[in-house]
Amino acid sequence: MNRFFQYLVVMAMAVMAVPVGAADDQLDGAAILAMAREAAGGDDWANARTLTLSGHAVFYGPKGHEPRTRASNYRMWRVFDPNRTVAHGADGKVRIIAKNADRLIFEVGYDGETTWTERGITPKAEADKFWASNFGFGIIRQADKPGFVATRLPDDDVGGHALYMVELTDPKGGKTLFGIDQQSHAIRTMGFRTPRGWHLRVYDNFVRLENPRWLQARHVTLYYDGRKSNEVFWTETKVNAKIDSALFAPPSQ
Repeated sequence: MNRFFQYLVVMAMAVMAVPVGAADDQLDGAAILAMAREAAGGDDWANARTLTLSGHAVFYGPKGHEPRTRASNYRMWRVFDPNRTVAHGADGKVRIIAKNADRLIFEVGYDGETTWTERGITPKAEADKFWASNFGFGIIRQADKPGFVATRLPDDDVGGHALYMVELTDPKGGKTLFGIDQQSHAIRTMGFRTPRGWHLRVYDNFVRLENPRWLQARHVTLYYDGRKSNEVFWTETKVNAKIDSALFAPPSQ
């Protein structure tokens, strides 16, 4: 056995001796979120300007197991703020409308300054509390910017998917916990503390779009303090479509 062959044998045995998952153990939070960014669509996803989603939704009440109401028409329009630094506050522009056939269930909007619903303008304190319980996912697009800190926490398993768990802290100290699929690197879960308790979202049934690249979860389940609040089923996704600013304007009084 020549020296070179002995070297190859030793190296092969060394590789075999490395425990399964040891390479994963070397990944830090920033590296995991970088993989999630690429899986989600890379720069196209991180720098998206607008998002339009439509589908249907199911809402559950505080008691019982039956749905409280169903929205056969559930839509969201979103204009992203490219300089977002706060995870759990209003940013950019957003409008959400829920209808069952022709009956309006609820409507909420934010035009960059004012929050409103079908009942009129929402006082700022009430609006801040509402957005603090709902906004959070989009902050992951800012994870590689100065002032953000990604900390890896113990791995987890949700719905049979092994996850890397990473806590992302924004420059203002807001914390959001993301679960990244260890195989596909898709963002499977997101959680954060809210005025309504611990909020968890579980993402599933992904579809990949091209031009621009975008990975969209078509099934989103939302929980507050472990109780299912609602499920959203997105059937149509448009990225960077033009949205008229008037869509976000508060209704005339």
